[in-house]
Amino acid sequence: MNFLEVLAIIIPAALYSAAPLIFTALGGIFSERSGVVNIGLEGLMMFGAFTGIVSTLLLQDSLGAWAPWVAILIAAVVCAVFSLIHAVASITLKADQTVSGVALNFLAAGLSIFLIKKIFRKGQTDFIQFRIDKVTIPGLSDIPIIGKILFSNVPITSYIAIALAFAVWYIIYKTPFGLRLRSVGEHPMAADTMGIKVVRMRYIGVMISGMFAGIGGAVYATSIATNFAAGTIAGQGFLAIAAMIFGKWHPIGALGAAMFFGLAQSLSITGAQIPVIQDIPSVLLTIAPYVLTILALTGFVGRAEAPKALGVPYEKGRR
Repeated sequence: MNFLEVLAIIIPAALYSAAPLIFTALGGIFSERSGVVNIGLEGLMMFGAFTGIVSTLLLQDSLGAWAPWVAILIAAVVCAVFSLIHAVASITLKADQTVSGVALNFLAAGLSIFLIKKIFRKGQTDFIQFRIDKVTIPGLSDIPIIGKILFSNVPITSYIAIALAFAVWYIIYKTPFGLRLRSVGEHPMAADTMGIKVVRMRYIGVMISGMFAGIGGAVYATSIATNFAAGTIAGQGFLAIAAMIFGKWHPIGALGAAMFFGLAQSLSITGAQIPVIQDIPSVLLTIAPYVLTILALTGFVGRAEAPKALGVPYEKGRR
Protein backbone atom coordinates (compact mmCIF):
# COMPACT_ATOMS: atom_id res chain seq x y z
CA MET A 1 0.00 0.00 0.00
CA ASN A 2 1.55 3.30 -1.11
CA PHE A 3 1.27 6.69 0.59
CA LEU A 4 -1.58 7.97 -1.60
CA GLU A 5 -3.63 4.87 -0.88
CA VAL A 6 -3.12 5.43 2.83
CA LEU A 7 -4.27 9.05 2.47
CA ALA A 8 -7.31 7.88 0.49
CA ILE A 9 -8.32 5.86 3.55
CA ILE A 10 -7.42 8.31 6.32
CA ILE A 11 -8.55 11.70 4.93
CA PRO A 12 -12.17 10.79 4.05
CA ALA A 13 -12.53 9.13 7.46
CA ALA A 14 -11.09 12.23 9.13
CA LEU A 15 -13.54 14.50 7.27
CA TYR A 16 -16.33 12.13 8.27
CA SER A 17 -15.44 12.29 11.97
CA ALA A 18 -14.61 16.00 12.03
CA ALA A 19 -17.92 17.39 10.74
CA PRO A 20 -19.86 17.22 14.07
CA LEU A 21 -16.87 18.74 15.88
CA ILE A 22 -16.65 21.61 13.38
CA PHE A 23 -20.33 22.52 13.72
CA THR A 24 -20.21 22.43 17.52
CA ALA A 25 -16.89 24.30 17.81
CA LEU A 26 -18.22 27.07 15.55
CA GLY A 27 -21.23 27.38 17.85
CA GLY A 28 -18.96 27.67 20.85
CA ILE A 29 -17.11 30.52 19.17
CA PHE A 30 -20.31 32.59 18.90
CA SER A 31 -21.08 32.13 22.60
CA GLU A 32 -17.58 32.72 23.91
CA ARG A 33 -16.86 35.62 21.59
CA SER A 34 -19.87 37.28 23.20
CA GLY A 35 -18.32 36.70 26.63
CA VAL A 36 -20.33 33.67 27.79
CA VAL A 37 -18.49 30.44 28.64
CA ASN A 38 -20.44 27.49 27.23
CA ILE A 39 -19.35 24.23 28.83
CA GLY A 40 -22.86 23.06 27.99
CA LEU A 41 -21.92 22.25 24.39
CA GLU A 42 -21.69 18.58 25.35
CA GLY A 43 -25.26 18.60 26.64
CA LEU A 44 -26.54 20.62 23.70
CA MET A 45 -24.85 18.23 21.31
CA MET A 46 -26.39 15.29 23.17
CA PHE A 47 -29.87 16.80 23.01
CA GLY A 48 -29.33 17.55 19.32
CA ALA A 49 -28.43 13.90 18.71
CA PHE A 50 -31.53 12.79 20.61
CA THR A 51 -33.77 15.19 18.68
CA GLY A 52 -32.17 14.26 15.36
CA ILE A 53 -32.72 10.53 15.82
CA VAL A 54 -36.26 10.80 17.19
CA SER A 55 -37.25 13.23 14.43
CA THR A 56 -35.78 10.96 11.76
CA LEU A 57 -37.67 7.96 13.14
CA LEU A 58 -40.92 9.93 13.08
CA LEU A 59 -40.40 11.36 9.59
CA GLN A 60 -38.66 8.60 7.66
CA ASP A 61 -41.86 6.85 6.57
CA SER A 62 -43.18 10.02 4.95
CA LEU A 63 -39.98 11.81 3.86
CA GLY A 64 -37.67 8.89 3.14
CA ALA A 65 -34.06 9.92 2.56
CA TRP A 66 -34.90 13.57 3.33
CA ALA A 67 -35.87 12.70 6.90
CA PRO A 68 -32.39 13.08 8.49
CA TRP A 69 -31.90 16.45 6.79
CA VAL A 70 -35.19 17.77 8.13
CA ALA A 71 -34.31 16.25 11.52
CA ILE A 72 -31.06 18.24 11.59
CA LEU A 73 -33.01 21.46 11.09
CA ILE A 74 -35.44 20.48 13.85
CA ALA A 75 -32.51 19.72 16.17
CA ALA A 76 -31.04 23.15 15.42
CA VAL A 77 -34.25 24.92 16.45
CA VAL A 78 -34.84 22.74 19.53
CA CYS A 79 -31.30 23.20 20.83
CA ALA A 80 -31.35 26.94 20.19
CA VAL A 81 -34.39 27.10 22.48
CA PHE A 82 -32.84 24.62 24.94
CA SER A 83 -29.75 26.82 25.22
CA LEU A 84 -31.92 29.58 26.67
CA ILE A 85 -31.67 27.75 30.00
CA HIS A 86 -27.96 28.51 30.05
CA ALA A 87 -28.51 32.03 28.74
CA VAL A 88 -31.06 32.94 31.40
CA ALA A 89 -28.97 31.45 34.21
CA SER A 90 -25.64 32.97 33.18
CA ILE A 91 -26.69 36.28 31.63
CA THR A 92 -29.90 37.38 33.34
CA LEU A 93 -29.43 35.67 36.72
CA LYS A 94 -25.63 36.11 36.58
CA ALA A 95 -24.93 32.58 37.78
CA ASP A 96 -21.46 31.13 37.42
CA GLN A 97 -21.24 30.31 33.72
CA THR A 98 -19.19 27.15 34.17
CA VAL A 99 -21.58 25.76 36.77
CA SER A 100 -24.55 26.65 34.56
CA GLY A 101 -22.98 24.85 31.60
CA VAL A 102 -22.24 21.75 33.66
CA ALA A 103 -25.82 21.77 34.95
CA LEU A 104 -27.05 21.96 31.35
CA ASN A 105 -24.97 18.88 30.52
CA PHE A 106 -26.58 16.92 33.36
CA LEU A 107 -30.05 18.16 32.43
CA ALA A 108 -29.63 17.19 28.77
CA ALA A 109 -28.34 13.74 29.67
CA GLY A 110 -31.07 13.04 32.20
CA LEU A 111 -33.91 14.47 30.11
CA SER A 112 -32.93 12.66 26.93
CA ILE A 113 -32.62 9.28 28.66
CA PHE A 114 -35.89 9.84 30.52
CA LEU A 115 -37.69 10.65 27.26
CA ILE A 116 -36.18 7.63 25.51
CA LYS A 117 -37.47 5.28 28.21
CA LYS A 118 -40.88 6.92 28.06
CA ILE A 119 -41.12 6.81 24.26
CA PHE A 120 -39.31 3.56 23.38
CA ARG A 121 -39.65 1.63 26.66
CA LYS A 122 -35.94 0.80 26.59
CA GLY A 123 -32.55 2.44 27.08
CA GLN A 124 -31.96 3.40 23.47
CA THR A 125 -33.85 4.36 20.33
CA ASP A 126 -34.40 2.17 17.30
CA PHE A 127 -31.92 2.47 14.43
CA ILE A 128 -32.90 4.85 11.65
CA GLN A 129 -33.52 3.44 8.16
CA PHE A 130 -32.08 6.45 6.33
CA ARG A 131 -28.77 7.99 7.27
CA ILE A 132 -26.54 10.71 5.82
CA ASP A 133 -24.33 8.52 3.67
CA LYS A 134 -20.93 9.14 2.20
CA VAL A 135 -20.99 10.40 -1.38
CA THR A 136 -18.58 10.50 -4.31
CA ILE A 137 -18.78 13.76 -6.23
CA PRO A 138 -18.86 13.16 -10.00
CA GLY A 139 -16.11 14.92 -11.89
CA LEU A 140 -14.19 16.11 -8.82
CA SER A 141 -13.53 12.53 -7.73
CA ASP A 142 -11.76 11.93 -11.06
CA ILE A 143 -9.14 14.64 -10.43
CA PRO A 144 -5.71 13.01 -10.30
CA ILE A 145 -4.27 12.44 -6.81
CA ILE A 146 -6.69 14.58 -4.78
CA GLY A 147 -9.93 13.24 -6.30
CA LYS A 148 -10.03 10.00 -4.33
CA ILE A 149 -8.62 11.67 -1.23
CA LEU A 150 -10.96 14.66 -0.90
CA PHE A 151 -14.03 13.95 -3.02
CA SER A 152 -14.74 10.24 -2.56
CA ASN A 153 -16.62 8.55 0.29
CA VAL A 154 -17.21 11.79 2.22
CA PRO A 155 -20.64 12.88 3.53
CA ILE A 156 -22.04 16.18 2.26
CA THR A 157 -22.20 17.43 5.85
CA SER A 158 -18.39 17.53 5.95
CA TYR A 159 -18.26 19.91 3.00
CA ILE A 160 -21.04 22.01 4.52
CA ALA A 161 -19.14 22.21 7.81
CA ILE A 162 -15.92 23.34 6.11
CA ALA A 163 -17.75 25.96 4.01
CA LEU A 164 -19.58 27.15 7.11
CA ALA A 165 -16.30 27.73 8.94
CA PHE A 166 -15.30 30.28 6.30
CA ALA A 167 -18.80 31.81 6.38
CA VAL A 168 -18.57 32.18 10.17
CA TRP A 169 -15.13 33.79 9.80
CA TYR A 170 -16.64 36.35 7.44
CA ILE A 171 -19.61 37.01 9.74
CA ILE A 172 -17.51 37.47 12.87
CA TYR A 173 -14.68 39.53 11.35
CA LYS A 174 -16.21 41.30 8.35
CA THR A 175 -19.75 42.29 9.34
CA PRO A 176 -21.25 44.82 11.78
CA PHE A 177 -22.93 41.98 13.64
CA GLY A 178 -19.59 40.26 14.18
CA LEU A 179 -18.01 43.49 15.38
CA ARG A 180 -20.80 43.99 17.93
CA LEU A 181 -20.51 40.36 19.06
CA ARG A 182 -16.77 40.64 19.60
CA SER A 183 -17.08 43.99 21.32
CA VAL A 184 -19.41 42.69 24.04
CA GLY A 185 -16.96 39.86 24.66
CA GLU A 186 -13.95 42.13 24.87
CA HIS A 187 -15.26 45.26 26.60
CA PRO A 188 -19.00 45.18 27.28
CA MET A 189 -19.04 48.58 29.04
CA ALA A 190 -17.50 50.31 26.04
CA ALA A 191 -19.92 48.47 23.75
CA ASP A 192 -22.85 49.65 25.90
CA THR A 193 -21.57 53.20 25.68
CA MET A 194 -21.68 52.91 21.88
CA GLY A 195 -25.33 51.85 22.03
CA ILE A 196 -24.85 48.11 21.63
CA LYS A 197 -27.30 46.05 23.68
CA VAL A 198 -24.89 43.77 25.53
CA VAL A 199 -27.47 41.42 27.06
CA ARG A 200 -29.27 40.93 23.76
CA MET A 201 -26.02 40.21 21.89
CA ARG A 202 -25.01 37.66 24.51
CA TYR A 203 -28.38 35.95 24.29
CA ILE A 204 -27.99 35.77 20.51
CA GLY A 205 -24.47 34.35 20.87
CA VAL A 206 -25.62 31.60 23.25
CA MET A 207 -28.63 30.71 21.11
CA ILE A 208 -26.49 30.47 17.98
CA SER A 209 -24.11 28.20 19.88
CA GLY A 210 -27.07 26.02 20.84
CA MET A 211 -28.22 25.89 17.23
CA PHE A 212 -24.80 24.85 15.92
CA ALA A 213 -24.28 22.31 18.71
CA GLY A 214 -27.70 20.84 17.93
CA ILE A 215 -26.68 20.51 14.30
CA GLY A 216 -23.39 18.89 15.34
CA GLY A 217 -25.14 16.37 17.55
CA ALA A 218 -27.77 15.56 14.92
CA VAL A 219 -25.11 15.16 12.23
CA TYR A 220 -23.15 12.79 14.47
CA ALA A 221 -26.26 10.75 15.24
CA THR A 222 -27.64 10.56 11.70
CA SER A 223 -24.34 9.93 9.92
CA ILE A 224 -22.20 7.97 12.40
CA ALA A 225 -24.24 6.51 15.28
CA THR A 226 -27.63 5.96 13.52
CA ASN A 227 -29.39 5.60 16.88
CA PHE A 228 -29.29 7.31 20.28
CA ALA A 229 -28.34 5.97 23.70
CA ALA A 230 -26.71 7.39 26.82
CA GLY A 231 -23.20 6.92 25.42
CA THR A 232 -23.82 8.13 21.87
CA ILE A 233 -22.04 11.47 22.15
CA ALA A 234 -19.45 10.27 24.69
CA GLY A 235 -17.34 13.41 24.99
CA GLN A 236 -17.72 14.77 21.45
CA GLY A 237 -18.92 18.09 22.85
CA PHE A 238 -15.84 18.39 25.03
CA LEU A 239 -13.63 17.61 22.04
CA ALA A 240 -15.40 20.46 20.21
CA ILE A 241 -14.67 22.79 23.14
CA ALA A 242 -11.03 21.71 22.98
CA ALA A 243 -11.00 22.39 19.21
CA MET A 244 -12.41 25.87 19.84
CA ILE A 245 -9.74 26.67 22.45
CA PHE A 246 -6.95 25.01 20.45
CA GLY A 247 -8.09 27.12 17.48
CA LYS A 248 -7.82 30.27 19.64
CA TRP A 249 -11.53 31.13 19.36
CA HIS A 250 -11.07 31.68 15.61
CA PRO A 251 -13.33 29.88 13.08
CA ILE A 252 -10.49 28.78 10.80
CA GLY A 253 -8.37 27.76 13.75
CA ALA A 254 -11.26 25.75 15.15
CA LEU A 255 -11.73 24.13 11.74
CA GLY A 256 -8.10 23.04 11.68
CA ALA A 257 -8.22 21.76 15.26
CA ALA A 258 -11.45 19.84 14.61
CA MET A 259 -9.84 18.26 11.55
CA PHE A 260 -6.87 17.29 13.71
CA PHE A 261 -9.11 15.63 16.30
CA GLY A 262 -11.19 14.07 13.53
CA LEU A 263 -8.02 12.56 12.11
CA ALA A 264 -7.17 11.12 15.53
CA GLN A 265 -10.65 9.62 15.83
CA SER A 266 -10.53 8.18 12.33
CA LEU A 267 -7.41 6.17 13.14
CA SER A 268 -9.42 3.95 15.50
CA ILE A 269 -11.74 3.17 12.57
CA THR A 270 -9.28 2.86 9.71
CA GLY A 271 -6.22 1.65 11.61
CA ALA A 272 -6.86 -2.01 10.80
CA GLN A 273 -6.41 -1.25 7.09
CA ILE A 274 -3.13 0.66 7.37
CA PRO A 275 0.30 -0.98 7.69
CA VAL A 276 2.17 -0.25 10.94
CA ILE A 277 -0.93 1.29 12.54
CA GLN A 278 -2.75 -2.05 12.34
CA ASP A 279 -0.20 -3.46 14.79
CA ILE A 280 -1.10 -0.88 17.45
CA PRO A 281 -3.60 -2.17 20.05
CA SER A 282 -7.09 -0.89 19.27
CA VAL A 283 -7.54 0.50 22.78
CA LEU A 284 -4.64 2.89 22.20
CA LEU A 285 -6.20 4.13 18.96
CA THR A 286 -9.53 4.62 20.73
CA ILE A 287 -8.06 6.83 23.46
CA ALA A 288 -5.74 8.67 21.04
CA PRO A 289 -8.13 11.63 20.42
CA TYR A 290 -8.39 12.34 24.14
CA VAL A 291 -4.67 12.01 24.75
CA LEU A 292 -3.97 14.33 21.84
CA THR A 293 -6.54 16.76 23.23
CA ILE A 294 -4.70 16.91 26.55
CA LEU A 295 -1.33 17.34 24.84
CA ALA A 296 -2.66 20.00 22.48
CA LEU A 297 -4.29 22.06 25.21
CA THR A 298 -1.29 21.69 27.51
CA GLY A 299 1.00 22.99 24.80
CA PHE A 300 -1.16 25.71 23.27
CA VAL A 301 -3.92 26.90 25.58
CA GLY A 302 -1.48 29.05 27.55
CA ARG A 303 -0.64 30.91 24.35
CA ALA A 304 -4.26 31.37 23.29
CA GLU A 305 -5.84 34.68 24.25
CA ALA A 306 -9.49 34.33 25.20
CA PRO A 307 -11.96 37.22 24.90
CA LYS A 308 -11.16 39.57 27.78
CA ALA A 309 -14.68 39.60 29.26
CA LEU A 310 -15.18 35.84 28.88
CA GLY A 311 -16.97 34.46 31.93
CA VAL A 312 -17.59 37.89 33.46
CA PRO A 313 -21.28 38.72 34.10
CA TYR A 314 -22.30 42.12 32.78
CA GLU A 315 -24.02 44.60 35.04
CA LYS A 316 -25.02 47.86 33.42
CA GLY A 317 -23.51 50.83 35.16
CA ARG A 318 -20.83 48.78 36.91
CA ARG A 319 -17.26 49.61 35.90
